[in-house]
Amino acid sequence: MGNWTEDFKSNVIYRLDENIRMVSIALSKVDDDETWVKQNLAINTLGNQLLHIIGNLKQYVISGLGGEADNRNREEEFNAEDGPTKDELLKQLLHLGQEVTSTIQNASEEDLLKKYKVQGFDLSGMGLVIHAVEHFSYHTGQIATLVKLVVNEPLGFYAGLDLNILNQVEDDGDLEGSDLDSKNEKKEADDIAGKE
Repeated sequence: MGNWTEDFKSNVIYRLDENIRMVSIALSKVDDDETWVKQNLAINTLGNQLLHIIGNLKQYVISGLGGEADNRNREEEFNAEDGPTKDELLKQLLHLGQEVTSTIQNASEEDLLKKYKVQGFDLSGMGLVIHAVEHFSYHTGQIATLVKLVVNEPLGFYAGLDLNILNQVEDDGDLEGSDLDSKNEKKEADDIAGKE
């Protein structure tokens, strides 16, 4: 198997895990009675969002890529007005996340390049995985927004991390934009300024 497949798999699994992490944090901020509350007629409940994420991951990765039977009822994901508790839904999502990870890890290069017909779309195995993770990310954002509307506070997904760090580019083993480069540039500028 080529290195690109392992790199692809590790990156999509990382994004999958990040979505699960953020959904878990968001759900920890709300009471269970918020799971099936509709903010307005155009917005799906947290419960609907979770059912929809679960249905999509099953259809695209477990069924599409993994070859399991497709028994998804997409309409019911949105029509449900009551159902499992947030903890039960999160437990389903965590278990499914393990299944999805295993299916992706076990996919061969051939599986990732092969064409599949899923939900009426013709996609490669990579396309199925990209769709599933991108779709999950989209709905993770919706869940975060719904929870913020309820709790009226940031969710702290990246608490303790400095997200203002600039990109670093490797060039012949040197890191451009590193702290060392910045310090050297500042010293050179100070030296020039001192000479003037």
